[in-house]
Amino acid sequence: MRPCYCLAGINSLSLKENQKTEFMKSRSLVSINDLSREKILSLLETAEKFEENPNRKILDGKVVGSLFFEPSTRTRLSFETAANRLGARVIGFSDAATSSASKGETLKDTIMMVSSYADVIVMRHRLEGAARYASEVSPVPVINAGDGANQHPSQTMLDLYSIKKTQGTLEGLNIHLVGDLKYGRTVHSLLHAMRHFNPTFHFIAPEELHMPEEYRIFCRENKIPFTETTEFNEDVIADADIIYMTRVQRERFSDLMEYEKVKNCYRLTNAMLEGTKKNLRILHPLPRVNEIAHDVDENPKAYYFQQAQNGLYVREALICDVLDINI
Repeated sequence: MRPCYCLAGINSLSLKENQKTEFMKSRSLVSINDLSREKILSLLETAEKFEENPNRKILDGKVVGSLFFEPSTRTRLSFETAANRLGARVIGFSDAATSSASKGETLKDTIMMVSSYADVIVMRHRLEGAARYASEVSPVPVINAGDGANQHPSQTMLDLYSIKKTQGTLEGLNIHLVGDLKYGRTVHSLLHAMRHFNPTFHFIAPEELHMPEEYRIFCRENKIPFTETTEFNEDVIADADIIYMTRVQRERFSDLMEYEKVKNCYRLTNAMLEGTKKNLRILHPLPRVNEIAHDVDENPKAYYFQQAQNGLYVREALICDVLDINI
């Protein structure tokens, strides 16, 4: 006698699994534009809870895939520390040369393999759009840890957390963006995120590294006031609430002669801060090279090391959010 299979039950189970997969895929964080004002504020509140108590074993049994095709110190270590403090295990690589990508494996194949082992993937890649593509093919959520000169949403969230913590608000601030505004994905993401909070931006960059036109158009369309200058001095920063310094990124230049022309274009010194506002805080996504003098480190207006520490709490919040885990 031939066995009888309940196809309806199998189809129902398969449908539920597909629905679950689609739900988890939809929770990826690829761009800061994926987040509404309300969602941003909710995530910042969750990060505050993690700052109060970062050690919560709520991801016991979960696995985080950490795929860094580009070098990273703070982003990779803070994501992996966040996973560990939440009780998850971490797998992955910090150098593409140690993965099968060095043998010619496609990004899709890498993502499909890692997603069969991990519950969430954190990925940095040199190509713009790589994170979006990964999120479309992966059955598990993907968090963009930086894709080329495009977006860096988790950095933006810790920037917002740092701004709110030091200023008491995100509303109506004077924000000075300094340095590499052409290739700097952190400033691009920050500009998009702050559209919800009525900022005034001041773009300070050499001509070769000025803010791309698409972001100026974005400001005009969203009625965000901005100024532009190539000058960087005491008068320019006198009314700043936030100075966001950036490194000129050698790895983004195809012509090293062009890099040499602009690599030391601006340098913030302690003396420049004497006439600035009391509430001013200096941020930097790090690493720095020469753009902030070391004598600034002891100034109470310097906040870049605390800013990096805030990344732990924010990334704990992000991992829990994409996994649909509430605290």
